Amino acid sequence: MYPEESIVDNNIQQTQQPSSKHLFDYLRVLRRRMWLILAVVAIIFSITALSTFSKIPYYTATTQVLIEKNMEKGRLEGLLSSRTWDPDFKATQLQLIQSHNVALRVVENLHLDTKYKKYFLGSTLPRSGGFDALVQTLVTFGSSLVGSILNGDKNGTVQTENGQATVDAGGKTDAEKIAGILQGSLTLSPMHNTKIVNVSYTHHEPKIAQMVANGVVQAYTEETLDIQTSTTKQTLNWMTVKAGEERKKLEDAERALQDYMRKNDIVTIENKLAILPERLSQFSSELTAAQTEEKKYAAVYQQIKRAGKNEKKLEAIPLLANNSELQALRGELFAAEQNVRELSKKYGEKHPMMIKARSDQKLLQKKKRVEIERVIEMVKNNYELVKTRVKDLTKMMDESKAELQDMNKLFVEYTILNRDKEMNRNIYDALSSSIKKTNVTAQAMDLRIWAMKKAGLPLAPSRPNKKKELFKGLVIGLSLGIALVFFLDYIDNTVSAGEDLEKRYGLTVLGAVEDLPKKSKNVETFIIDNPLSAFTESYRLIRSGVLLSTPDHPPRTLLITSMMQQEGKSTTTKNLAYILAQNDKKVLIIDADMRRPRQHSMFGIDNSYGLSNYLSGNTDEQQPSMIKPQPDSLISVLPSGPIPPNPAELLGSKRMQTLLNKSIERFDFILLDSPPVQQVTDSLVLAGLVEGTITVLHSQKITYDMLDSGIKKLKESQAHLLGFVLNRVTKRTAGQGYYGYYSYYSRKGKGGYYTEQKKG
Repeated sequence: MYPEESIVDNNIQQTQQPSSKHLFDYLRVLRRRMWLILAVVAIIFSITALSTFSKIPYYTATTQVLIEKNMEKGRLEGLLSSRTWDPDFKATQLQLIQSHNVALRVVENLHLDTKYKKYFLGSTLPRSGGFDALVQTLVTFGSSLVGSILNGDKNGTVQTENGQATVDAGGKTDAEKIAGILQGSLTLSPMHNTKIVNVSYTHHEPKIAQMVANGVVQAYTEETLDIQTSTTKQTLNWMTVKAGEERKKLEDAERALQDYMRKNDIVTIENKLAILPERLSQFSSELTAAQTEEKKYAAVYQQIKRAGKNEKKLEAIPLLANNSELQALRGELFAAEQNVRELSKKYGEKHPMMIKARSDQKLLQKKKRVEIERVIEMVKNNYELVKTRVKDLTKMMDESKAELQDMNKLFVEYTILNRDKEMNRNIYDALSSSIKKTNVTAQAMDLRIWAMKKAGLPLAPSRPNKKKELFKGLVIGLSLGIALVFFLDYIDNTVSAGEDLEKRYGLTVLGAVEDLPKKSKNVETFIIDNPLSAFTESYRLIRSGVLLSTPDHPPRTLLITSMMQQEGKSTTTKNLAYILAQNDKKVLIIDADMRRPRQHSMFGIDNSYGLSNYLSGNTDEQQPSMIKPQPDSLISVLPSGPIPPNPAELLGSKRMQTLLNKSIERFDFILLDSPPVQQVTDSLVLAGLVEGTITVLHSQKITYDMLDSGIKKLKESQAHLLGFVLNRVTKRTAGQGYYGYYSYYSRKGKGGYYTEQKKG
C-alpha cells in the first residue's frame, strides 16, 4: 500500500476536525458570492428608500426650562433639617412633566379637544404611504372591528365647557385621549451638568408642535403650585392633631418613670450597675490566672508522684532540672566523683585522701537529696494554695453574678420606661419643629421654574432623517448579505477549493482547470487552438503533477475517472494526452467507458470495432487494427467498440490485463477513460490494473459525502490514487493558490510570450 493510501483511509473512516480558517478564507467566501451580497443590499436599500420617502414629515419644537429648588426656602429648611440634597429630585420632576395631569392641563389650556381636535382625532390626519400605510390601515380596521364586537355601539357624548366631547366605549373623553397622545410624543432631554431641561414635542403640523411645547411648561408650573398648596394644607392639619396626641403620651410616660424611680431607688441601682460589671471582670481575670497556675502545679505534682523515690526520674522533671541549687550540687558532685576516680588510681581505699574524698562525695549526695525534698515540698504547698484560691474566686464570681442579675431585673423595667419617654419626646419635638417650619415656609414655593427659551416655529422636519434611514438600510442590507453568504457557505458541502481537498483527504490536487466561457471555442479542441492560454497551462501543471507523483518513475498506465457524469473526465483524458504527447511521448487512449463512450466522437473515428470486441474474443484478422493512430500526433486511440451487456466482467478479465501489458511495450503512457465510480463498478475493476488513478471533480457540483463514498470504494479496490483534477473552476469558487496563475499566464499569453520546457 502506498503511503498516501493510509492517510486517505484515516480521513474517510474518522470524522475530520474542522481546520481553522484565516482571514483570506473569509475574504474568499465573500468574493465568491459577492453577487448575492450586492443583491441583498440592493433589495434592503430599495425597501428602506421606499419606506423613508413615503413617510409623512414630522416637526419638532423645543423649549428650554430651568428647574431648581428655591434656595431661600432651602436655607430656612436647612436650619431645621440636615438633609438638603435630594438625589431623586430631577427624575421626579421629569416624571411630573410627562404626567397625565400635566397633559390634561395642556389640552384644557390650549383647547386641543375642541378647537384643534381635528389635528389629533379628526379625519384630516395624514396617513403614511407605502408599508406604513398598509400597517396603519390594518391596525385601525382591526381595532375598530374588535371594539364593535366586544362593546357594541356604546359611544356617547358628554357636555364640556366648550361644547360636546365624545366618550368612547372605554369611558375615555377626547381630552383624555389627546392627553395620551401628547404623552407619547413628548420628549425630555436634561442638559448635562445643568438644571436646564429641553422639552420637545413632535407633530405633523409645525404650529401645533410650537403651541404644545410652550404649553407644557405653563401647565407644569401650574400643576406644581397646586400640588404644593394642597400638600401644605393637609400636612399642617395632620401634624397639629398628631402633636396634641404625642404631648399627652409624653406626659404620661414621664409620670410613670418618676413613680418607678422613687419606688426602687433607681439612683443606687445605677451606681451598682456601674460597679458590678467591673468587679465581675476583675474576678474573671484573676480566676483565669489562678486556674492556669493550678494546672501548671498539678502537672508537676503528677510527675513527682509518678517518679516516686527515684532520684534520676525526679531530676528529669523540668522544674527540678532547671533549679539553680540542684544544678550547682550536680556540678560539685560530678567534680567529687572525678576526684575519687583519680585518687583511686594512686591510692587504696583506706588511704586518708581516699577516705576524705569518699566522705565529701556522700555529703554532696545528701545535700542533693535534701534540696530535692525541699523543692518537692514547695510544689505541694503551692499546689494546695492555688487550689484554695481557685475555689475562693469561683465563689466570689458566683455571688457577683447573682447580685448583678438581681440588679438587671430592676433596671430592665427602668430602661423600658425611659425609652418610651425619650421616644415620645422625640416624636413630639419633631412634630413641633415641622409645624413651625411649615408655617414659616408655607408662602414660599419649593421650585423655581423659568422658561429660558420659548419654542419657535419649526421650519424643517425632524423625521424621517432620510440620510440616517438610508445609511441604516445600507448597513442592514450589507450585514444581512454577509450573514447570508456565511450561512450558505456553512451549509455548502460541495467541492470548490483545492486546499480543502488536500486537507481533507491528504491527496494532491494535480491541477485546477478553468471553466471556459460559453462564447469560447469547443473545449475539446481549445488547447490545440490556444496553446498559450491559461486553460492549456493548467493541463501542463497536471502533467507535471502526474510525472512527479511516484518516486521511481512516472506512472505509465493511468485510470481517469469521476464520481458522477458530466464532470469532464473524457475531455480531461484527451487534453492530458495532448499535453503528454508534446514531450515526444507516445500516448494511447483506451475508451474503457463501454456504457457511454465519447472518445471516438471527440477524435472523429469509427466505433464499430474496438475494446469490447477484443475483450469478448470476437477478433478477426481481416478487420483493421483496433488502435487508431491520430494524424500529426503521437496519440493513438482504442475506441470502446459496440456496447456489451456485461462491461464490468469484460474489464476484469485476463485479456484486459494482457492488453495493458502488450500496449505498454509500444506506448509511453496509456490513459484509460472509465465510467463514474458512483454509478457502476467498471472503474473499481480497472483501478487495480493500472499504476495510478486520477479523479476528475466538477467544482461546485460534487458533494463531500459523495466523494467520501467514492474514495472509499477506490481504496477498497486497491487503487493507487495520484490525486484530483478540479474541473470547471472559476475565480469566484477557487482559492487563490489554484487560480492565481491563470491571470499571470493570460497576461503573458496576450503579449505572445511563452516558452515550454520539454520534459523527458
